[in-house]
Amino acid sequence: MGWMRDETGLGKRAANYVPLTPLSHLQRAALIFADREAVVYGKTRLTYAKYYRRVSRLASALTKVGVKPGDVVATILPNIPAQSEAAFGVPACGAVLNTINTRLDVDTIAYIFDHGEAKVALVDSQFLPMAMSAIELMEGPAPLIIEVPDDEAGVHAMAEQQNYEDFLATGDPEFAWMMPEDEWESLALNYTSGTTGRPKGVVYHHRGAYLMTMGTPISWELPLFMRYLQIVPLFHCNGWNHTWMMPALGGTVVCCRDISASAVYDAIADESVTHFGGAPIVLNLIVNAKEEERRPFGHMVEVFTAGAPPAPATLAAIGKLGFNVKQVYGLTETYGHVTECIWDSNWDGLPEDEQAAIKARQGVAFPMMEDVTVVDDHMGQVPRDGATQGEIVMRGNAVMKGYLKNEAATEKAFSGGYFHSEDLAIQHPGGSIQISDRAKDIIISGGENISSVEVEGALMHHPAVNLCAVVAKPDDKWGEVPCAFVELKDGAHADETEMIAFTRERLAGFKCPKKVVFQELPKTSTGKIQKFELRKQAKAF
Repeated sequence: MGWMRDETGLGKRAANYVPLTPLSHLQRAALIFADREAVVYGKTRLTYAKYYRRVSRLASALTKVGVKPGDVVATILPNIPAQSEAAFGVPACGAVLNTINTRLDVDTIAYIFDHGEAKVALVDSQFLPMAMSAIELMEGPAPLIIEVPDDEAGVHAMAEQQNYEDFLATGDPEFAWMMPEDEWESLALNYTSGTTGRPKGVVYHHRGAYLMTMGTPISWELPLFMRYLQIVPLFHCNGWNHTWMMPALGGTVVCCRDISASAVYDAIADESVTHFGGAPIVLNLIVNAKEEERRPFGHMVEVFTAGAPPAPATLAAIGKLGFNVKQVYGLTETYGHVTECIWDSNWDGLPEDEQAAIKARQGVAFPMMEDVTVVDDHMGQVPRDGATQGEIVMRGNAVMKGYLKNEAATEKAFSGGYFHSEDLAIQHPGGSIQISDRAKDIIISGGENISSVEVEGALMHHPAVNLCAVVAKPDDKWGEVPCAFVELKDGAHADETEMIAFTRERLAGFKCPKKVVFQELPKTSTGKIQKFELRKQAKAF
């Protein structure tokens, strides 16, 4: 063993150490998958060779307008080819990619422009007026705006700013990419939803994104040349890092500007889509699609779902339609999904409803994570008994660098050597995690804790329910009681008495809603129900 103590001549060299970055995937694909389809959007068909050259042009054009390594370049784009190109083109010039939610209000966009100090922003023509209004509210220097029209969708240029294609034409297709010297360098800046104040800027590094692109194919058992429908917005955890992953597999990204049941079925039937990711609301769209929206297809479609715990009833229904759904879990701060529900063949013989309940679990850590577990208030491991509740915490390479310009929040999030999710969960024997609730969503009624997720799961079994959300309603006697907001399927009918009686067949009396409100539920662009808006309504009843 003595020779191992002598490290003379065994240091890092160009030949044996390269900083990890997802940029490497596209450089490789441009050579070995040159003629394969990389990006598809209607009539637009980009081979990997053409994709690489367009990305190079973008990186070059950005440097020509003064973007330097470490600068921020923002986008306000739906899932169109330009958004995929920016995923590689912005970091290829050493800059940091800031994909902004297209459904944010003008004031929040102005804040993000200021806080992130964006030098350039690529903006879809539909959202250009919003971006220009945001600039008027800014306190700091405004970003250079590049307009990105989408003629494929009938969203034409307003011709107020430089056109994206004209901007690309100023770039060099042979531009030498600025690869990171250190894999800890910042790759992307993503803002949280900001439901309790100003959104926080989550900073990703190249290493974490690269390892996400290597861990996901293992967990999802991904094949070469898969065809992926880009439903998850690229402004949400950079599309769970899937766009950065696709070149490693020689896969094809099928862009999707507007999500609908017909768009999903058409992509599967016409573009042979094999995989996609999406929130439970997307699963509901598919399950509840009208007959004229459905299209026949002859292959199994693999689906990652995350964003909120899916109802077992939804999972059971979609499984009969040709979709195999795997539940995953993560946060903006963890680059997207970092746990998965790995199926055990011993469960194949269980009743259908029990199988669906297991599939709704958030599961165990992805291979690129060091540890994901559930702890008590003192950071002690909770019993893995499927009953004791604690907080989900995680540590590993797919955890953010921290919150931009917010050291206090960063320190709080990383206390005890783990990232704190603030999600409450139980842990089953074998380590599988199952979310009970967000800490702020637990309803405490007469001293008893009620999981809103459990109540929602019961309501989703009702045949008339399309979506539902349960929040706390102030109550003079009990402190808080469950209040359910229900969105019915088209043409369906139900009343409050019926809904409450239905839940009583499945839950203890104190867990049942005391009030049921029928309305369309407010949602984020990624399909999450905005419970903070519903809490406001519940307080007024």
